[in-house]
Amino acid sequence: MNFMWKWFIASLRTKSFLWMMIIINFLGSVYGFYWYKDQLEQTPAYLRIFVPDSPTASSLFTLVLIAYLIGRSIPTLEAFAAVTSFKYGVWAVGVILAGAALGDQLVWQHYMLMISHGGMAVEALLYARFYTIQLRHIFYVAVWTLLNDLLDYTLKIHPWLADQLEPYYITVGWITLCLSLFSLWLIYALTKFYKKAR
Repeated sequence: MNFMWKWFIASLRTKSFLWMMIIINFLGSVYGFYWYKDQLEQTPAYLRIFVPDSPTASSLFTLVLIAYLIGRSIPTLEAFAAVTSFKYGVWAVGVILAGAALGDQLVWQHYMLMISHGGMAVEALLYARFYTIQLRHIFYVAVWTLLNDLLDYTLKIHPWLADQLEPYYITVGWITLCLSLFSLWLIYALTKFYKKAR
């Protein structure tokens, strides 16, 4: 079992595995932007950059993987991709399950979204051993992420919630803020841990 895990970790930066991950993330990003099309149309143009959270995160992670493929590390990009991929991966799964707990009827798209978003969170953690992130890069992401949260839940441009969950959007906003802070801490803590372990 230990051998299999070491083999899997070693494969994370092989060209074949990186290409597979790039394709998966790219296709997921394309679908994600398509999924947001109606909300983007209803959002003022100057706010649209704050709307498609998950596909933006997976697009950034695609770029991180491409950088690894050509033998480069870009710490600012890594920080943005890792924090947002973990945050929105966990957020989407949590929101879908919360909606279901309140009576939302789950269909196959919900399960697909939980698997794909769960994958986003997992890959952000798996690749943490390769990050070159420093504290200043986490600060840059914090400014963006916390501003995004503020706008999402004050201007109500957050990702659409299940009807049963919408009355609790303020609570969702506070939980999202806490998740942002946790994600920022976790990615930085993991980066430091793996740097010491090298």
